[in-house]
Amino acid sequence: MVERLKLEPEVQEIFKCIDSGQNFLLSGGAGSGKTYSLVQVIKQAIEENPTAKVACMTYTNAAVKEIEDRVNHANLKVSTIHDFLWDNIKHFQKELKSALVTLINDEEVKKIKIDLNPIQNDFFNHCVDGIQYQEYLKLKEGIISHDELLIVANYLFREHPKLSDILKDRYKFIFIDEYQDTNKAVVEIFLNHLRNSKKKNTIGFFGDAMQSIYDDGIGNLDEYKGDELEKVKEIKKQQNRRNPKKIIYLANKLRTDGITQKQSDDDMAPNMVDGKLKEGNIKFIYSDNHDVNEVRKFLSNNYIGWNFSNSKETKELNLTHNLIADKAKFRTLMDIYDKDRIIELKDKLVSKIKEGNLQISEDATFGDVINQVNLARKPGNVIDAFISQNPDLYLEAKSYPFSVFKKMYVSKDQLLDDKKQTQDDENKKGSKRDNLIKHLFKIQHTISLYQEKRYNEFLRLVNFKISKIDDKIALKNSIYLLTDVGDKTIEEIINDADKVGISLIDDKIERFRLEKEYLYNRVKKVKFREFQELYKYLEGHTPFSTKHKTKGNEFNNVLVILDNGNWNNYNFENLFLKTLANTALERTQKIFYMCCTRAKENLAIFYHLPKSEVVAKAKILFGDENVIKL
Repeated sequence: MVERLKLEPEVQEIFKCIDSGQNFLLSGGAGSGKTYSLVQVIKQAIEENPTAKVACMTYTNAAVKEIEDRVNHANLKVSTIHDFLWDNIKHFQKELKSALVTLINDEEVKKIKIDLNPIQNDFFNHCVDGIQYQEYLKLKEGIISHDELLIVANYLFREHPKLSDILKDRYKFIFIDEYQDTNKAVVEIFLNHLRNSKKKNTIGFFGDAMQSIYDDGIGNLDEYKGDELEKVKEIKKQQNRRNPKKIIYLANKLRTDGITQKQSDDDMAPNMVDGKLKEGNIKFIYSDNHDVNEVRKFLSNNYIGWNFSNSKETKELNLTHNLIADKAKFRTLMDIYDKDRIIELKDKLVSKIKEGNLQISEDATFGDVINQVNLARKPGNVIDAFISQNPDLYLEAKSYPFSVFKKMYVSKDQLLDDKKQTQDDENKKGSKRDNLIKHLFKIQHTISLYQEKRYNEFLRLVNFKISKIDDKIALKNSIYLLTDVGDKTIEEIINDADKVGISLIDDKIERFRLEKEYLYNRVKKVKFREFQELYKYLEGHTPFSTKHKTKGNEFNNVLVILDNGNWNNYNFENLFLKTLANTALERTQKIFYMCCTRAKENLAIFYHLPKSEVVAKAKILFGDENVIKL
């Protein structure tokens, strides 16, 4: 058994909580080594309790894999929070059906509704496979998605204490990583409803309130914290092992929760050299124009380390994918998935039909419905502007059966979501990419494996047998066909990959063509080289990233672009001037803190056309000598 005295001081404090039967929270700023502490706690808990089961939940499938790689033990169950909750309620089908009926009929529950109200107790008896949890929502068919799962699970644990008994019997320890991103309903399950069971177990939370950057996250556990046994004991981890001195100093000015970070006592920490904390560099750059290229040139030419062609070491952080689409050269695909005004018109029509309880003929086309439903639109609106610019697209859409077209759902998440899934993980919930984009990723990933000489992995993915020299020559020619794409369209590459056996057209693609013909017809005409640019971006092979996407990562050099892209959730001017104390300010402070603390060596902030008051505040935060006008 590992002696506790050899564990980190914070981990020793955690085990004092465990010994006394108190739930705990490990709070630590960026670079404090929270995941390292979590792994230490898991290993020690298993070592001291060899027959006990440990559950560890985190926010993404990527984080699940990281923890599984660090702790490989049969007693450990690592999963996303959604998968964990579903795993613990999915067998109670009678209770699930009853819960859904109650929630649908409850007028105060706005997120679980169908157009029949009220519904009878036997409403879901027709669901042969019972209530299911999927990526998509089809409530009438008994299929719930992410948001509904949390509401249903919260209700079941509140109404059925036996569930808490079963959960505590299964898991002596339940640890939740990145707790600040966890929905409030989840926290209520673990800190309120589990108390209804007299059985004993320990709940532990790990995270940082200042890195709460998602609107549906609880943010903090302030209402639950306290030293009393029935409260959650907070243990603060104040070291910083990532950032150099200047960035730690800046980050401490940005924190609002009372944690002040300091350098690690470990001389071998990444931010230490010869027993001393690295100095680091910070710059606040502003200009009268919006030319980020000039900023990149300035940093590359004047300061050591900045190299925007090295995407592993240098990142430019923007607030949205839309702000990056032109820079990373995937604008056409972005507009298809994010700015299709014909789909927007369809959504407005569907809402109008529901509001007015209008009757639409089963064989009506989209064009018929446009004529039937009186939808008032202001002159010069974006929908009509889009239609006038895309008359052929509009004409095509009008011919589609409305019964099919009304089910069309298009979101940028279907294009850009990057929660990785292996073939073995297809049954898990995670990636929101649609089946067409997944297929294109498979094609490009397979090509990349061959180009990187990872032949064993490549051969496991392809339908290509090699038994003689001629097969190798044929394979090489096939790969060349898919790499020298020229002006070939996405559809041409899909067909080429199928023809040569690199990536076969399967049932999912065939179904996509039928069910989402409109979307498929738009995407198929795009040049495949644009998809290759998107692939490079999402795989981290460009210097660009969104501020949200980079969470948990670290880079030698970080350039943060302070441009909200017309997104009212953030206000970078108010970040400096603090003229309005509101949720947008708090949200902006947290995203800015998170971005600044990604940098291991050099940090630069670029602000286009700031007020003189913003520049004055920047000089206080960064120092006069570090504020530069281009």
